[in-house]
Amino acid sequence: MNVLYEDNHLLVVEKPVNIPVQADASGDVDLLTLAKAYIKEKYAKPGEVYLGLVHRLDRPVGGVLVFARTSKAAARLSAAFSGHRGVTKRYCALVSGTPRAEEKLEGCILRDERTGDARLVPSGTPGAKPAALSYRLAGQKDGLSLLDIDLFTGRHHQIRVQLAGNNTPIWGDQRYNPAAKPGQQIALWAYSLTLEHPTRKEKMTFTSLPQGGAWAPFADTLSRLSGGVRVVYEDADILVADKPRGMAVARADGGTDTLEERLAALYGDVRPVHRLDVATAGLVLFARNAAAEAALLDAIRSRTIGKFYRCTVRGVPAPREATAQAWLVKDAARAHVEVFDAPRPGAKEILTHYRVLSEDGASSECEVELLTGRTHQIRAHMAHLGHPLLGDDHYGDRAWNRAMRASSLSLTAARLTLRFPQGSYLARLDGKTICLN
Repeated sequence: MNVLYEDNHLLVVEKPVNIPVQADASGDVDLLTLAKAYIKEKYAKPGEVYLGLVHRLDRPVGGVLVFARTSKAAARLSAAFSGHRGVTKRYCALVSGTPRAEEKLEGCILRDERTGDARLVPSGTPGAKPAALSYRLAGQKDGLSLLDIDLFTGRHHQIRVQLAGNNTPIWGDQRYNPAAKPGQQIALWAYSLTLEHPTRKEKMTFTSLPQGGAWAPFADTLSRLSGGVRVVYEDADILVADKPRGMAVARADGGTDTLEERLAALYGDVRPVHRLDVATAGLVLFARNAAAEAALLDAIRSRTIGKFYRCTVRGVPAPREATAQAWLVKDAARAHVEVFDAPRPGAKEILTHYRVLSEDGASSECEVELLTGRTHQIRAHMAHLGHPLLGDDHYGDRAWNRAMRASSLSLTAARLTLRFPQGSYLARLDGKTICLN
């Protein structure tokens, strides 16, 4: 048994695949029994050893699992897991099909107590429970896609059922993937668990990565995934990372967890050369040395690096493509900006090019190019034009966001185009485009 962490209150282990967490009708050895035997032998415990089971993993799935070593810890952890308070469970999976770069899956799951299977059913079905997860595409090789999954609820076979229902079934899933072959091991792994220590109240994160088999081609990507980072492009001079929503880019922006810190832990010296808002996801450029940093900053100042975003807005902008001009005033104390149609003291010009990609009457998906780079420019400018971004309560339409059940800002930095003059340290990258799938 691979023990990841232990103290007087917790025992965190790596659950092997194809072993039940607790005893079942199969009579096979179970992890709880093995863990109790480990505690009993290591600490010479007399009598029955106490270990509290506070969450589970499916039998064929491996990864991080925590036991409570005291009844007090068990009660607190059980409440945290059942109420999803301070607990973050992340999984990785290899799937077939064509997953999006980022997606949230919601639905209702009904368990068949007779067969042990689960299935997606319409809302309101008796006995069904709501289920939600989100995923980000982390890499693609050999016809498979590696997904980084956030689990928001803990339903029976939830990830397996929801991904199969999304036409992206998990490789090797004998129950829910008709293409799975006998003997294949399901490519689903609980790679990260974050929780609050039951007595010290400290946030703790434990990680474990799958190895070998179908996972082998993704070894490098998985090692970065454990740091919570997806690197889209890298060479000796620059990195382009896919920033998750809710994370600051740089140490200088504040916060205890930033993209810069995560990349530095994996790569050493990294230097952010531009920013994204905390609520915005997508591509961020980092330099890996002083010469590359100078070349990137020169290109940004001369506006030769194209930054393109995807967003969903209310309504349909008219015309369907335009370069909008306005003037922006920043109120740093309120973390707010205001946009005006004419110049005024203290205002800076903003230029925003948008193009409608698709629309359904009520909303549109747009590609937006930043021709200037001001604070909250896309959000404030599109709202000023009468087309606020979905999920933007700060500048947008809160009632519409609620009606659309938008839980996050619909804004992603999706593409970068690099232009460098002859003689630049990064001239070899002139004309390169880097984009999300």
